[in-house]
Amino acid sequence: MYSLIIIGAVIFFDQIIKIRVVEKIMPYESIEVLKNFLYITYVENTGISFGLFKGFRWVFIILTFIVCLILFYYVFKLYKRHIAMTVCLAFIIGGAIGNLIDRIRLGYVIDYIHFIFFPPVFNLADSAIVCGAIVLCGLLLFNKNISL
Repeated sequence: MYSLIIIGAVIFFDQIIKIRVVEKIMPYESIEVLKNFLYITYVENTGISFGLFKGFRWVFIILTFIVCLILFYYVFKLYKRHIAMTVCLAFIIGGAIGNLIDRIRLGYVIDYIHFIFFPPVFNLADSAIVCGAIVLCGLLLFNKNISL
């Protein structure tokens, strides 16, 4: 099923990039990619988005697991009727599992993408979650043919 391929691809590329970042960069060091615009900066995030709520590792692990189970339910329930919606859910699940792997294995999430105009450092998994959620919101708001 296409959703499982998307989930697997997001997890695979997220983890591969994180491994390479850890191999090449020390924590809180940066590599300039595009001058005064984009940097690869290795950050160990023990919280959630923007480093909020540090110290709640097990709460995040449990909540992520529960949310992923719920989203998997909708992927399997809707995959024949709403392809675009299940693709969005697959990106969200893939990103959530990518960060969950870090949180379980390391106790923190590895972030590395840093745009000068956007101070928080983030990663591919975060991007997959945000992009999936934005498109999903658009589908739910503007498509009157979606019924859960």
